[in-house]
Amino acid sequence: MNTEYESNYSPEWQEKPKTSKWPVVIGTTVGLIVGFLLATLVAVVVLFGRKTSVSDSSQGVIDTLTEDSATSESKLQTILYIIKNYYYQDVDDQTLIDGVYAGIVESLDDPYSAYYTAEEYDDLMDTLTGNYAGIGALLQKNAETGEVAITKVYADTPAEKAGLKEGDIIVSADGNIATEEDLDVFVQHIRGEKGTDVELVINREGEEMTVTCTRASISTPTVEHQMLDNNVGYIQVSQFTDGTYNDFVAAYEDLEAQGMTSVIFDMRNNGGGLLDSVVDILDYLLPEGTVVYTMDKAGNREDYTSDAANYKSIPMTVLVNGNTASAAEIFTGAIRDFDYGTIIGTQTFGKGIVQSTIPLTDGSAVKLTTQTYYTPSGECIHGTGITPDEVLEYEFLGGEEDAYSVDLDNQIQKALEVLASN
Repeated sequence: MNTEYESNYSPEWQEKPKTSKWPVVIGTTVGLIVGFLLATLVAVVVLFGRKTSVSDSSQGVIDTLTEDSATSESKLQTILYIIKNYYYQDVDDQTLIDGVYAGIVESLDDPYSAYYTAEEYDDLMDTLTGNYAGIGALLQKNAETGEVAITKVYADTPAEKAGLKEGDIIVSADGNIATEEDLDVFVQHIRGEKGTDVELVINREGEEMTVTCTRASISTPTVEHQMLDNNVGYIQVSQFTDGTYNDFVAAYEDLEAQGMTSVIFDMRNNGGGLLDSVVDILDYLLPEGTVVYTMDKAGNREDYTSDAANYKSIPMTVLVNGNTASAAEIFTGAIRDFDYGTIIGTQTFGKGIVQSTIPLTDGSAVKLTTQTYYTPSGECIHGTGITPDEVLEYEFLGGEEDAYSVDLDNQIQKALEVLASN
Protein backbone atom coordinates (compact mmCIF):
# COMPACT_ATOMS: atom_id res chain seq x y z
CA MET A 1 0.00 0.00 0.00
CA ASN A 2 2.67 1.88 -0.61
CA THR A 3 4.02 3.19 1.08
CA GLU A 4 5.76 4.57 0.92
CA TYR A 5 8.64 8.51 1.18
CA GLU A 6 11.49 8.59 -1.16
CA SER A 7 10.01 5.15 -1.18
CA ASN A 8 6.37 5.83 -1.18
CA TYR A 9 5.55 3.05 -2.06
CA SER A 10 3.16 1.57 -3.33
CA PRO A 11 0.89 3.80 -1.37
CA GLU A 12 0.46 2.18 1.99
CA TRP A 13 0.23 2.75 5.70
CA GLN A 14 2.75 1.58 8.21
CA GLU A 15 3.30 1.87 11.93
CA LYS A 16 6.15 1.26 14.31
CA PRO A 17 6.30 -2.09 16.12
CA LYS A 18 3.99 -2.52 19.08
CA THR A 19 3.79 -5.38 21.52
CA SER A 20 0.55 -7.32 21.12
CA LYS A 21 -1.81 -7.66 24.07
CA TRP A 22 -2.81 -11.11 22.77
CA PRO A 23 -0.70 -14.29 22.70
CA VAL A 24 1.86 -14.55 19.93
CA VAL A 25 3.35 -17.59 18.30
CA ILE A 26 6.64 -18.68 19.81
CA GLY A 27 9.09 -20.70 17.75
CA THR A 28 12.76 -21.40 17.18
CA THR A 29 15.63 -19.95 15.22
CA VAL A 30 15.33 -19.94 11.46
CA GLY A 31 17.30 -22.65 9.64
CA LEU A 32 17.70 -24.06 6.16
CA ILE A 33 14.64 -26.24 6.65
CA VAL A 34 10.91 -25.76 6.83
CA GLY A 35 11.35 -24.95 10.50
CA PHE A 36 11.71 -21.33 9.41
CA LEU A 37 7.94 -21.24 9.16
CA LEU A 38 7.76 -21.43 12.94
CA ALA A 39 10.00 -18.42 13.60
CA THR A 40 9.09 -16.40 16.66
CA LEU A 41 6.77 -13.43 16.24
CA VAL A 42 7.93 -11.04 18.95
CA ALA A 43 5.63 -8.18 17.98
CA VAL A 44 2.97 -7.40 15.46
CA VAL A 45 2.85 -4.17 13.53
CA VAL A 46 -0.46 -3.36 11.93
CA LEU A 47 -0.97 -0.53 9.57
CA PHE A 48 -3.63 1.18 11.58
CA GLY A 49 -2.15 0.68 15.01
CA ARG A 50 -4.26 -2.43 15.50
CA LYS A 51 -2.61 -4.60 18.16
CA THR A 52 -3.20 -8.06 16.82
CA SER A 53 -1.70 -11.52 16.80
CA VAL A 54 -1.73 -14.68 14.77
CA SER A 55 -5.36 -15.80 14.58
CA ASP A 56 -6.71 -19.23 15.49
CA SER A 57 -7.01 -20.05 11.81
CA SER A 58 -3.38 -19.05 11.27
CA GLN A 59 -2.34 -21.30 14.15
CA GLY A 60 -4.15 -24.14 12.41
CA VAL A 61 -2.10 -23.56 9.28
CA ILE A 62 1.08 -23.63 11.34
CA ASP A 63 -0.01 -26.85 13.04
CA THR A 64 -0.62 -28.43 9.64
CA LEU A 65 2.77 -27.29 8.42
CA THR A 66 4.34 -28.83 11.51
CA GLU A 67 2.66 -32.17 10.82
CA ASP A 68 3.81 -32.15 7.22
CA SER A 69 7.29 -30.87 8.06
CA ALA A 70 9.05 -34.19 7.56
CA THR A 71 8.10 -34.36 3.89
CA SER A 72 8.63 -30.63 3.34
CA GLU A 73 11.97 -30.70 5.15
CA SER A 74 13.20 -33.53 3.00
CA LYS A 75 12.20 -31.84 -0.24
CA LEU A 76 13.64 -28.48 0.76
CA GLN A 77 16.89 -30.04 1.93
CA THR A 78 17.14 -31.93 -1.35
CA ILE A 79 16.64 -28.77 -3.40
CA LEU A 80 19.18 -26.87 -1.31
CA TYR A 81 21.65 -29.75 -1.64
CA ILE A 82 21.25 -29.75 -5.42
CA ILE A 83 21.78 -25.98 -5.62
CA LYS A 84 24.80 -25.98 -3.32
CA ASN A 85 26.47 -28.85 -5.17
CA TYR A 86 25.47 -28.45 -8.81
CA TYR A 87 24.72 -24.77 -9.45
CA TYR A 88 27.55 -23.38 -11.58
CA GLN A 89 28.36 -20.57 -9.12
CA ASP A 90 28.73 -20.40 -5.36
CA VAL A 91 25.61 -19.17 -3.57
CA ASP A 92 25.53 -17.55 -0.15
CA ASP A 93 23.44 -19.50 2.37
CA GLN A 94 21.61 -16.38 3.58
CA THR A 95 20.68 -15.50 0.02
CA LEU A 96 19.05 -18.91 -0.35
CA ILE A 97 17.21 -18.53 2.95
CA ASP A 98 15.89 -15.08 2.08
CA GLY A 99 14.85 -16.41 -1.32
CA VAL A 100 12.70 -19.08 0.34
CA TYR A 101 11.01 -16.54 2.59
CA ALA A 102 10.41 -14.09 -0.24
CA GLY A 103 9.09 -16.84 -2.49
CA ILE A 104 6.40 -17.82 -0.01
CA VAL A 105 5.09 -14.25 0.16
CA GLU A 106 5.39 -13.75 -3.60
CA SER A 107 3.21 -16.83 -4.13
CA LEU A 108 0.28 -14.72 -2.87
CA ASP A 109 0.52 -12.69 -6.09
CA ASP A 110 -0.25 -9.57 -4.06
CA PRO A 111 1.70 -6.44 -5.07
CA TYR A 112 1.33 -5.02 -1.56
CA SER A 113 2.66 -8.03 0.37
CA ALA A 114 6.40 -8.50 0.79
CA TYR A 115 9.21 -10.09 2.78
CA TYR A 116 11.89 -7.77 4.18
CA THR A 117 15.37 -8.80 5.22
CA ALA A 118 16.57 -7.29 8.50
CA GLU A 119 18.45 -4.59 6.62
CA GLU A 120 15.47 -3.76 4.43
CA TYR A 121 13.16 -3.56 7.43
CA ASP A 122 15.53 -1.22 9.28
CA ASP A 123 15.66 0.99 6.20
CA LEU A 124 11.86 0.99 5.99
CA MET A 125 11.57 2.16 9.60
CA ASP A 126 14.10 4.92 8.88
CA THR A 127 11.99 6.02 5.93
CA LEU A 128 8.88 6.34 8.07
CA THR A 129 10.64 8.85 10.33
CA GLY A 130 11.36 11.05 7.30
CA ASN A 131 15.15 10.91 7.85
CA TYR A 132 17.46 9.01 5.51
CA ALA A 133 20.37 9.28 3.09
CA GLY A 134 19.07 9.43 -0.44
CA ILE A 135 18.15 11.80 -3.24
CA GLY A 136 15.15 13.71 -1.86
CA ALA A 137 12.24 12.55 -4.02
CA LEU A 138 8.93 10.85 -3.38
CA LEU A 139 8.28 7.74 -5.46
CA GLN A 140 5.10 5.85 -6.22
CA LYS A 141 4.68 2.44 -7.85
CA ASN A 142 1.82 1.66 -10.21
CA ALA A 143 0.40 -1.62 -8.91
CA GLU A 144 -0.77 -2.67 -12.39
CA THR A 145 2.25 -1.79 -14.54
CA GLY A 146 4.96 -1.92 -11.89
CA GLU A 147 6.34 1.44 -13.06
CA VAL A 148 7.91 3.70 -10.44
CA ALA A 149 7.19 7.40 -10.89
CA ILE A 150 8.55 10.48 -9.15
CA THR A 151 5.63 12.34 -7.57
CA LYS A 152 7.59 15.06 -5.75
CA VAL A 153 11.09 16.51 -5.89
CA TYR A 154 12.12 18.37 -2.75
CA ALA A 155 13.95 21.68 -3.01
CA ASP A 156 17.72 21.83 -2.61
CA THR A 157 18.19 18.05 -2.76
CA PRO A 158 20.30 15.79 -5.01
CA ALA A 159 17.18 14.99 -7.04
CA GLU A 160 16.52 18.65 -7.80
CA LYS A 161 20.18 19.38 -8.49
CA ALA A 162 20.31 16.45 -10.95
CA GLY A 163 17.32 17.81 -12.84
CA LEU A 164 14.78 15.14 -11.91
CA LYS A 165 11.15 16.17 -12.34
CA GLU A 166 7.73 15.11 -11.15
CA GLY A 167 6.33 12.57 -13.58
CA ASP A 168 9.71 11.04 -14.46
CA ILE A 169 9.60 7.23 -14.57
CA ILE A 170 12.56 5.51 -12.91
CA VAL A 171 13.47 2.50 -15.04
CA SER A 172 16.42 1.32 -12.95
CA ALA A 173 18.80 2.27 -10.15
CA ASP A 174 22.39 1.06 -10.47
CA GLY A 175 21.15 -1.58 -12.89
CA ASN A 176 18.33 -2.85 -10.67
CA ILE A 177 15.06 -2.87 -12.61
CA ALA A 178 12.22 -1.01 -10.88
CA THR A 179 9.40 -3.20 -12.16
CA GLU A 180 11.02 -6.38 -10.84
CA GLU A 181 11.00 -5.50 -7.12
CA ASP A 182 8.66 -4.35 -4.39
CA LEU A 183 9.04 -0.58 -4.08
CA ASP A 184 10.24 -0.76 -0.49
CA VAL A 185 13.04 -3.03 -1.69
CA PHE A 186 13.82 -1.09 -4.87
CA VAL A 187 14.37 2.20 -3.05
CA GLN A 188 17.19 0.63 -1.07
CA HIS A 189 19.21 0.78 -4.31
CA ILE A 190 18.57 4.53 -4.43
CA ARG A 191 19.38 5.14 -0.80
CA GLY A 192 22.87 4.52 0.48
CA GLU A 193 25.94 6.02 2.08
CA LYS A 194 26.13 9.79 2.11
CA GLY A 195 28.38 11.13 -0.65
CA THR A 196 28.11 8.09 -2.91
CA ASP A 197 26.53 8.15 -6.36
CA VAL A 198 23.51 6.31 -7.70
CA GLU A 199 22.93 6.00 -11.44
CA LEU A 200 19.29 6.24 -12.47
CA VAL A 201 17.82 5.44 -15.86
CA ILE A 202 14.85 7.76 -16.34
CA ASN A 203 12.02 7.72 -18.86
CA ARG A 204 10.71 11.23 -19.46
CA GLU A 205 7.82 11.43 -21.91
CA GLY A 206 9.09 8.43 -23.86
CA GLU A 207 12.75 9.41 -23.90
CA GLU A 208 15.25 7.48 -21.79
CA MET A 209 18.20 9.21 -20.15
CA THR A 210 20.77 8.42 -17.49
CA VAL A 211 21.03 10.67 -14.44
CA THR A 212 23.62 10.47 -11.67
CA CYS A 213 22.68 11.68 -8.19
CA THR A 214 25.04 12.06 -5.24
CA ARG A 215 23.32 10.83 -2.10
CA ALA A 216 22.93 13.22 0.82
CA SER A 217 21.34 13.18 4.26
CA ILE A 218 17.67 13.93 3.72
CA SER A 219 15.12 15.22 6.19
CA THR A 220 12.03 15.62 4.08
CA PRO A 221 9.41 18.16 5.14
CA THR A 222 5.93 16.70 4.83
CA VAL A 223 3.93 19.88 5.43
CA GLU A 224 4.25 23.20 3.62
CA HIS A 225 1.96 26.18 4.09
CA GLN A 226 1.33 29.76 3.04
CA MET A 227 -1.37 32.40 3.18
CA LEU A 228 -3.12 33.12 -0.10
CA ASP A 229 -5.32 36.07 -1.03
CA ASN A 230 -8.45 36.84 1.00
CA ASN A 231 -7.11 35.09 4.10
CA VAL A 232 -7.26 31.64 2.51
CA GLY A 233 -4.76 29.29 4.10
CA TYR A 234 -2.96 26.70 1.97
CA ILE A 235 -1.54 23.52 3.54
CA GLN A 236 0.17 20.89 1.39
CA VAL A 237 0.79 17.44 2.92
CA SER A 238 3.11 15.21 0.88
CA GLN A 239 2.94 12.13 3.15
CA PHE A 240 1.97 11.08 6.66
CA THR A 241 5.02 10.32 8.81
CA ASP A 242 5.89 10.50 12.51
CA GLY A 243 6.33 14.25 12.47
CA THR A 244 3.47 15.21 10.15
CA TYR A 245 0.86 15.79 12.86
CA ASN A 246 3.02 18.26 14.78
CA ASP A 247 4.04 20.04 11.58
CA PHE A 248 0.41 20.18 10.44
CA VAL A 249 -0.80 21.69 13.72
CA ALA A 250 2.05 24.22 13.66
CA ALA A 251 1.16 25.21 10.10
CA TYR A 252 -2.55 25.50 10.88
CA GLU A 253 -1.96 27.58 14.01
CA ASP A 254 0.45 29.86 12.15
CA LEU A 255 -2.20 30.51 9.50
CA GLU A 256 -4.83 31.06 12.19
CA ALA A 257 -2.57 33.67 13.78
CA GLN A 258 -2.39 35.41 10.40
CA GLY A 259 -6.18 35.62 10.24
CA MET A 260 -7.07 32.55 8.14
CA THR A 261 -10.82 32.34 7.44
CA SER A 262 -10.84 29.32 5.08
CA VAL A 263 -8.34 26.67 4.01
CA ILE A 264 -7.16 24.54 1.09
CA PHE A 265 -5.67 21.13 1.92
CA ASP A 266 -3.49 19.86 -0.94
CA MET A 267 -3.36 16.05 -0.98
CA ARG A 268 -2.25 15.75 -4.61
CA ASN A 269 0.55 13.21 -5.06
CA ASN A 270 0.26 12.14 -1.42
CA GLY A 271 0.61 8.35 -1.47
CA GLY A 272 -0.15 7.73 2.20
CA GLY A 273 1.90 6.94 5.29
CA LEU A 274 1.08 6.32 8.93
CA LEU A 275 -2.53 5.82 9.92
CA ASP A 276 -1.94 7.24 13.40
CA SER A 277 -0.76 10.44 11.77
CA VAL A 278 -3.79 10.97 9.52
CA VAL A 279 -6.24 9.97 12.27
CA ASP A 280 -4.65 12.46 14.68
CA ILE A 281 -4.95 15.20 12.06
CA LEU A 282 -8.60 14.34 11.40
CA ASP A 283 -9.23 14.36 15.15
CA TYR A 284 -7.74 17.88 15.22
CA LEU A 285 -10.05 19.05 12.41
CA LEU A 286 -13.33 17.15 12.75
CA PRO A 287 -16.08 16.87 15.38
CA GLU A 288 -16.88 13.64 17.18
CA GLY A 289 -17.36 10.55 15.04
CA THR A 290 -15.73 7.68 13.15
CA VAL A 291 -13.16 8.91 10.63
CA VAL A 292 -12.36 5.46 9.17
CA TYR A 293 -12.94 1.82 10.04
CA THR A 294 -11.38 -1.47 8.99
CA MET A 295 -12.75 -4.98 8.48
CA ASP A 296 -10.86 -8.26 8.27
CA LYS A 297 -11.99 -11.44 6.49
CA ALA A 298 -13.61 -12.72 9.69
CA GLY A 299 -15.81 -9.64 9.87
CA ASN A 300 -13.98 -8.05 12.80
CA ARG A 301 -14.44 -4.28 12.66
CA GLU A 302 -12.30 -1.59 14.26
CA ASP A 303 -13.31 2.08 14.31
CA TYR A 304 -10.90 5.02 14.44
CA THR A 305 -12.57 8.12 15.79
CA SER A 306 -12.29 11.81 16.49
CA ASP A 307 -13.58 13.26 19.73
CA ALA A 308 -15.36 16.51 20.50
CA ALA A 309 -12.46 18.07 22.38
CA ASN A 310 -11.11 20.04 19.43
CA TYR A 311 -12.41 20.71 15.94
CA LYS A 312 -12.42 23.42 13.29
CA SER A 313 -15.39 24.99 11.56
CA ILE A 314 -14.03 27.14 8.74
CA PRO A 315 -14.76 26.41 5.04
CA MET A 316 -12.41 23.78 3.60
CA THR A 317 -11.45 22.32 0.23
CA VAL A 318 -9.28 19.29 -0.55
CA LEU A 319 -7.24 18.95 -3.75
CA VAL A 320 -6.72 15.40 -5.06
CA ASN A 321 -5.45 13.54 -8.13
CA GLY A 322 -4.68 10.02 -9.32
CA ASN A 323 -1.69 9.80 -6.98
CA THR A 324 -3.75 10.62 -3.89
CA ALA A 325 -3.81 7.25 -2.17
CA SER A 326 -4.23 5.26 1.00
CA ALA A 327 -3.97 7.48 4.10
CA ALA A 328 -4.52 10.55 1.91
CA GLU A 329 -7.76 8.96 0.70
CA ILE A 330 -8.75 8.40 4.33
CA PHE A 331 -8.29 12.13 4.90
CA THR A 332 -10.28 12.98 1.77
CA GLY A 333 -13.07 10.51 2.50
CA ALA A 334 -13.49 11.75 6.06
CA ILE A 335 -13.67 15.42 5.06
CA ARG A 336 -16.24 14.49 2.40
CA ASP A 337 -18.38 12.21 4.58
CA PHE A 338 -18.45 14.70 7.45
CA ASP A 339 -19.65 17.26 4.87
CA TYR A 340 -16.77 19.43 5.95
CA GLY A 341 -15.37 20.51 2.61
CA THR A 342 -15.42 20.35 -1.18
CA ILE A 343 -13.18 17.84 -2.97
CA ILE A 344 -11.58 19.21 -6.15
CA GLY A 345 -9.43 17.53 -8.80
CA THR A 346 -9.45 14.08 -10.42
CA GLN A 347 -10.29 10.53 -9.32
CA THR A 348 -8.04 9.32 -6.51
CA PHE A 349 -5.85 6.20 -6.66
CA GLY A 350 -8.23 3.75 -4.99
CA LYS A 351 -6.21 1.84 -2.41
CA GLY A 352 -8.66 0.66 0.22
CA ILE A 353 -6.82 -2.32 1.66
CA VAL A 354 -4.64 -2.53 4.73
CA GLN A 355 -1.16 -3.96 5.10
CA SER A 356 0.16 -5.34 8.40
CA THR A 357 3.90 -5.62 8.97
CA ILE A 358 4.96 -8.45 11.29
CA PRO A 359 8.55 -8.30 12.63
CA LEU A 360 10.39 -11.59 13.20
CA THR A 361 13.01 -12.38 15.84
CA ASP A 362 15.96 -12.14 13.44
CA GLY A 363 15.06 -8.53 12.53
CA SER A 364 13.35 -9.39 9.26
CA ALA A 365 9.63 -8.84 8.67
CA VAL A 366 6.65 -9.91 6.59
CA LYS A 367 4.12 -7.44 5.22
CA LEU A 368 0.69 -8.83 4.34
CA THR A 369 -2.61 -7.41 3.17
CA THR A 370 -4.92 -8.12 6.12
CA GLN A 371 -7.93 -5.81 6.04
CA THR A 372 -10.19 -3.57 3.98
CA TYR A 373 -10.89 -0.02 5.09
CA TYR A 374 -14.09 1.98 4.76
CA THR A 375 -14.84 5.70 4.82
CA PRO A 376 -17.17 6.99 7.57
CA SER A 377 -20.21 6.48 5.30
CA GLY A 378 -19.28 2.80 4.79
CA GLU A 379 -17.80 3.12 1.29
CA CYS A 380 -14.96 0.84 0.20
CA ILE A 381 -12.95 2.77 -2.36
CA HIS A 382 -10.49 0.00 -3.25
CA GLY A 383 -10.02 -0.19 -7.00
CA THR A 384 -12.30 2.77 -7.65
CA GLY A 385 -11.04 5.74 -5.67
CA ILE A 386 -12.93 8.84 -4.63
CA THR A 387 -14.72 10.98 -7.20
CA PRO A 388 -14.24 14.71 -6.47
CA ASP A 389 -17.21 17.01 -5.99
CA GLU A 390 -15.63 19.24 -8.63
CA VAL A 391 -13.88 17.16 -11.31
CA LEU A 392 -11.11 19.25 -12.84
CA GLU A 393 -7.99 18.09 -14.68
CA TYR A 394 -4.79 19.88 -13.73
CA GLU A 395 -3.69 22.62 -16.09
CA PHE A 396 -0.71 24.91 -15.73
CA LEU A 397 -1.95 28.35 -16.64
CA GLY A 398 1.47 29.83 -17.42
CA GLY A 399 3.78 29.67 -20.39
CA GLU A 400 6.70 27.30 -20.98
CA GLU A 401 9.16 29.69 -19.36
CA ASP A 402 7.02 30.47 -16.32
CA ALA A 403 7.92 28.91 -12.98
CA TYR A 404 5.23 27.16 -10.99
CA SER A 405 3.16 29.30 -8.65
CA VAL A 406 -0.23 28.91 -7.00
CA ASP A 407 -1.51 31.71 -9.22
CA LEU A 408 -0.88 29.50 -12.27
CA ASP A 409 -2.39 26.32 -10.80
CA ASN A 410 -5.94 25.96 -12.12
CA GLN A 411 -7.01 23.56 -9.35
CA ILE A 412 -5.89 25.93 -6.60
CA GLN A 413 -7.65 28.76 -8.40
CA LYS A 414 -10.81 26.65 -8.53
CA ALA A 415 -10.53 26.02 -4.79
CA LEU A 416 -10.26 29.77 -4.18
CA GLU A 417 -13.36 30.27 -6.32
CA VAL A 418 -15.32 27.64 -4.36
CA LEU A 419 -14.27 29.09 -1.01
CA ALA A 420 -15.20 32.61 -2.12
CA SER A 421 -18.72 31.41 -2.92
CA ASN A 422 -19.25 29.92 0.56
